[in-house]
Amino acid sequence: MRVLLVGAGGVGTAITRIAARRSFFDHMVVTDYDLSRAEAAVAALGEDGARFSALHVDASDRAAVTALIAEQRCDILANATDPRFVMPLFDAALAAGADYLDMAMSLSSPHPERPYEECGVKLGDGQFERAAAWEEAGRLALVGVGVEPGLSDVFARYAADELFDEIEEIGVRDGANLTVEGYDFAPSFSIWTTIEECLNPPVIWEKDRGWFTTAPFSEPEVFDFPEGIGPVECVNVEHEEVLLIPRWVESRRVTFKYGLGEEFIETLKTLHRLGLDRTDKVTVPGGAVSPRDVVAACLPDPASLGELMRGKTCAGTWVKGTKGGEPREVYLYHVVDNQWSMREYGSQAVVWQTAINPVIALELVAGGVWSGTGVLGAEALDPRPFLDLLVEYGSPWGLREQ
Repeated sequence: MRVLLVGAGGVGTAITRIAARRSFFDHMVVTDYDLSRAEAAVAALGEDGARFSALHVDASDRAAVTALIAEQRCDILANATDPRFVMPLFDAALAAGADYLDMAMSLSSPHPERPYEECGVKLGDGQFERAAAWEEAGRLALVGVGVEPGLSDVFARYAADELFDEIEEIGVRDGANLTVEGYDFAPSFSIWTTIEECLNPPVIWEKDRGWFTTAPFSEPEVFDFPEGIGPVECVNVEHEEVLLIPRWVESRRVTFKYGLGEEFIETLKTLHRLGLDRTDKVTVPGGAVSPRDVVAACLPDPASLGELMRGKTCAGTWVKGTKGGEPREVYLYHVVDNQWSMREYGSQAVVWQTAINPVIALELVAGGVWSGTGVLGAEALDPRPFLDLLVEYGSPWGLREQ
């Protein structure tokens, strides 16, 4: 397998460090708009970098990406950019006759009149609208295969297959006790993506109602996270799992809640009140600029915070239903300690936890264990080989009876 990796930021760099220890691929072409970032990612691998090369590409330029896939003879495009570039990369892979993988799906837009009641354009709609073209081409687009979405969806499918007879609710719950020394506000993941997720209307799915929206930060609950993280208040946030899981897993309700904390939520609300979450450009002396891009430029690069971070991050899926006629609740989870990920891979916990999952998916595709055509989420495929590889990679998952 030859892989075209687009994006050499924190997650992309972590992908190279994880993949370098595996033998399933022949070559990985690491690309970025900033060539120096791609070159740095490859150089950091040292002797392990023989199967990697670095090139420049503009992720927004579909034609250029299509040509690069052909030139480099790549079998699959792995998208490690932010969601703005999903559609040009998704289309480029199909045009080049390659498979595709991403960790976040095409962007949503709120309902123009009832944003907190009805869905407008949902996450992933742009990709699912083209599913037939992927099927006709005999190509596979694996969408939303990071940690959340991704591993959380694998957990949902595993619970349905092996742990429950009937499922009442699947709720993805994400929490952490991470701190960053020297910063009052320093998100551990892309602030551009964080703003997109947290300030858009959250989506909920119910079997009798379908998909609908609610207000940001709604339905707060305190969830007790494992391995010493403890209780964290979680709120509804827009996320791909709610758009993916109901397509393949039977459940009466699907939700996603994120442990943000009161201070983080207030900061995001302030950015919204000031219009600094906007992506459309405003005119300033010297030119035009997107307010959200300015916010991102003013904050530290999450990939650079590893040495200053302490604590753990937990991603997981809470499932409630019945087994053998008896009620059951479980939490399937994956915890990464920042000091471990920094010591072992030189990557901070949040980006490393995101990056390991697309590498596992690539290995399953390369070996023919995961296969198919069209646009598929992780929950459309066999979860057991994925979870077995997660353990083999040295990062085991857990199951807690609630």
